[in-house]
Amino acid sequence: MGNEHMWSGGWWMFPVIMCLAMMVFFFLMSRRGGFRPPWMGDSDRNHRDSTESETALDILKKRYAKGEITKLEFDQMKKDL
Repeated sequence: MGNEHMWSGGWWMFPVIMCLAMMVFFFLMSRRGGFRPPWMGDSDRNHRDSTESETALDILKKRYAKGEITKLEFDQMKKDL
């Protein structure tokens, strides 16, 4: 009554299933671009991108505030946008 009975009772499937599950897990994590838990989602990445990207109007306002363009140029460019 040793380990020889363990393999004949169907317990051999557990290590095989666990190995397959681990391979699927690592494959899916590598496809996501990193080892981040799925419940975190991409909200952090999207939030960071949205704060870093500026609209054309934001850039135009900054240029006007710095004095790089005149009021007439600002109005014309704003109308073009």
